[in-house]
Amino acid sequence: MLKLLVPVDGSECAGRVVDHLIKKMGWYKDGVEIHLLNVQHPMPYGSRVSSVVGQDKIDQYHHDEGMAALKPAMQKLDAAKVKYHYHIGVGDEAQTIVNYARQKRCDQIIMGTRGLGAVSNLLLGSVATKVIHLTEVPVVLVK
Repeated sequence: MLKLLVPVDGSECAGRVVDHLIKKMGWYKDGVEIHLLNVQHPMPYGSRVSSVVGQDKIDQYHHDEGMAALKPAMQKLDAAKVKYHYHIGVGDEAQTIVNYARQKRCDQIIMGTRGLGAVSNLLLGSVATKVIHLTEVPVVLVK
């Protein structure tokens, strides 16, 4: 069974990745195990913020924001009756994606060329570029 990691951030491009995956499900004759991943940015000032706000509230914030970003992809996969696992990570986006792919022993990463990042005028987003350079796993980019 082929294991696919699909990083999503709630962007339109991430939605196209999920649409592409659903459309191509017939290509995977031995079945697939899909892992959706949303990566949240760590809180600025780390332990200072958690000592004031509390780590539980920060964890809840990351969970709520992650679920909001995952929701469109989950709805599309549910409507297509495609099974998946979902994960929420916290850290540098590219490094977290690469680490999850390694931990879950994914055979492939399927991701968008651009997400919700601030630099929207690049042809290939900085996260996608970093993932390509950091991973040993094949990466499929969906425009």
